[in-house]
Amino acid sequence: MTVSEIADAYFLEHRAKLIDLAAFLDRVDRAADAGDLVDFRIKALLECLTMLDDGKGQRARRVLEHLSDHSTEPLEAAPMKGALGAPAPE
Repeated sequence: MTVSEIADAYFLEHRAKLIDLAAFLDRVDRAADAGDLVDFRIKALLECLTMLDDGKGQRARRVLEHLSDHSTEPLEAAPMKGALGAPAPE
């Protein structure tokens, strides 16, 4: 595919995702405790945003690795149902 064909096929979908992300960050900024302590997940998300514009390739891989749990030992029991989406600080 050409760049124009990729843009024709996928631009509007990703434009909407970018607007959703901007709205999410606006909600975070308006939160009652905004500025007190940045949640580790939001911090990780913001770090990933810099990867999108750093001019390096393999962005999807690097973002996924940044947001992945790199522990190698299994947990005795899960602390909750579901996932956090980013590695929790130790």
